[in-house]
Amino acid sequence: MKLVFVHGSGGSGLVWKYQLERFPDALAVTLPGHPDGKPCESIEDAVRWLREELGGAKDVVLIGHSLGGGIALQYALDHPDELAGIVPIGSGARLRVHPATLGALEKMLDAPAGFSEMMGESWTEVPSDFAEELRARATEFGPRPFLNDLRACDRFDIVDRIGEIAVPTLAIVGTKDVMTPPKYSEFLRDKMPNASVEIIEGGTHFVFAEQPELVNDAIDRFLAALSS
Repeated sequence: MKLVFVHGSGGSGLVWKYQLERFPDALAVTLPGHPDGKPCESIEDAVRWLREELGGAKDVVLIGHSLGGGIALQYALDHPDELAGIVPIGSGARLRVHPATLGALEKMLDAPAGFSEMMGESWTEVPSDFAEELRARATEFGPRPFLNDLRACDRFDIVDRIGEIAVPTLAIVGTKDVMTPPKYSEFLRDKMPNASVEIIEGGTHFVFAEQPELVNDAIDRFLAALSS
């Protein structure tokens, strides 16, 4: 099996630092437009790009955070025979974004002051040295990729089709995730024929960077079950 990690909105492959330490043979992609290349305007576009990057590889396990989880779910709808499993982390079948957030980012395109602080607020529970790395990368990218990704999330809605996904699925979420709360992952478990949930106590939307050992252990168990 080939593990492929897909980051969330405004991110990059860097966010999977702790996962790549545990799974060194895995691939952590950086979506186009972050900051180089033409950005994907929708999650469906991102799936097409990722499939091309993977060369139609089979037996892939897609592990995605937030936006990346949406990409994993859409990939499982479009190309189920190419996947061994998916792991959406802090994600869901619908990823609406508050209009105020989109509006604030739109204003920051011309006046980016405050963007670094806005992003830094996301990682208050992440180890400080790694949080600073993430803040620096986000500041380098600027608000445009983040806004583009959140717009793609806001348009994403496969609620009516989620039951079609039979690919083995492990949804991981933190109890303190206010962006994609546990009910999003529990919905996947309840509506998909081959899905389970791992709820991490105290984790926020960035649980994979806050409590990497627990998240990595859950992924390891999922992979072992797939192998058996």
